[in-house]
Amino acid sequence: MNIHEYQSKALFKKYSIPVPEGYVVSKIEEVNDIVSKLGPNVVIKAQVHAGGRGKAGGVKVVSSLDEATQVSSKLINSNLVTYQTTPEGVPVKKVLIEKVFNIKTELYLGMLVDASSKSVVCIASEFGGVDIEEIARTNSDKILQKSIHPVLGMQPYQARQLAYGLKIPASLVRSFSSILMNLYNLFQDNDCSMIEINPLVITQEEDIIALDAKINFDEDALFRQKDIYSMRDALQEDPRETKARESNLSYVKLDGNVGCLVNGAGLAMATMDVISESGSRPANFLDVGGGADENKVSEAMQIICSDSEVEKIFVNLFGGILRCDVAARGIVMAAGKVKMPPVVVRMLGTNADAGRNILLKSGLKVKLVNNLAEATKELKLS
Repeated sequence: MNIHEYQSKALFKKYSIPVPEGYVVSKIEEVNDIVSKLGPNVVIKAQVHAGGRGKAGGVKVVSSLDEATQVSSKLINSNLVTYQTTPEGVPVKKVLIEKVFNIKTELYLGMLVDASSKSVVCIASEFGGVDIEEIARTNSDKILQKSIHPVLGMQPYQARQLAYGLKIPASLVRSFSSILMNLYNLFQDNDCSMIEINPLVITQEEDIIALDAKINFDEDALFRQKDIYSMRDALQEDPRETKARESNLSYVKLDGNVGCLVNGAGLAMATMDVISESGSRPANFLDVGGGADENKVSEAMQIICSDSEVEKIFVNLFGGILRCDVAARGIVMAAGKVKMPPVVVRMLGTNADAGRNILLKSGLKVKLVNNLAEATKELKLS
């Protein structure tokens, strides 16, 4: 789960990580009061769950109240399109207005869960800013990494090593180390999956400030993070993903043209490989789970069909707890509620024959296949 920058910075403040003085605005009438507090030189930042805001016009530095009002008016209630969003963009309901600093150095600092090392990894670079992705691609030796022991946690010596690697001035090593230790505590306490500060700046006055903040949280741990869950902004999410979550479905929107419905995450991954092998591209990841009933299967099919990019649907089921006849009735139920594209179905396991008969008698445009080789042929799109 993602949260907005202003929410991330509120968490930073709670953990004594320095951030700029700033205020969130949702109405143009509020801009005047904020600028009077901070002064005319401020930065206005669109609050959206997407990177690339700066290059897309979502971050603007202004030097007067008139400019601040004009920029805020243009951003609030608009849709911002970045390289991380759909062509429609994401809605901007709020902007963050912050004090501008005299920046001397921009750094990059992040933490994430690394599956290969089975630990949290701290990543840092002396080249922070909007082009950090390019730095990572072309100058990977400029990216520093430290794996953090899952039991011992972040150690002071690791923080100092990163500080030296980033060429932090000696007078600021202790401040930087404190930020890093606090950042790790935030990560652990709140079940984060990723934290990114880009840039972490050193000012001309020799202060270290987290100028930006991005935090992602582990969805599976939100049941014990009620305060974090309350920060969720459904307007920033794909409505299909929101609907799937409310129906207890595992759904992720992808950029392909073949929708897929399966029962089991491993089978879902294999199914997407089959779709790719056919020359098409998967339009989603969707796992209905083993305990799905007819209504849940129907809801899953309706979510897939709501994606205008979907030209075919591949239903790949191995009947166990979810019987194939139950899934088949769910598909037929969905067909009565939405327009359904051609469907390729592979059913094996419990009540597979009954499920196949239900689909054959339904009158739906369904192609039944016996194996993945047949499925690959049927999924090819002209």
